[in-house]
Amino acid sequence: MSSTEDRIRALVDENLQIEGRDKGQPVSHSVSIIDAGVSSADIVAFWRLVCEEFGIDIPAEEFAELLTPSDLIAYLEARAG
Repeated sequence: MSSTEDRIRALVDENLQIEGRDKGQPVSHSVSIIDAGVSSADIVAFWRLVCEEFGIDIPAEEFAELLTPSDLIAYLEARAG
């Protein structure tokens, strides 16, 4: 099974258009996807994909605080154990 980081990286790469980043380029773990120019509609769709991929229900209020890959990975890993 892939690591949480690998799975998040794949979801970002396949589903989000990030300004200044070509598909397949590494995602910075500290950049907020809002600051990277991702639309609110795409963020909602990404939230749903993350919930589906990891089989977890992340409340919208909590997901709104998890907008950097490192925050999201830490959240998911804390709930996986």
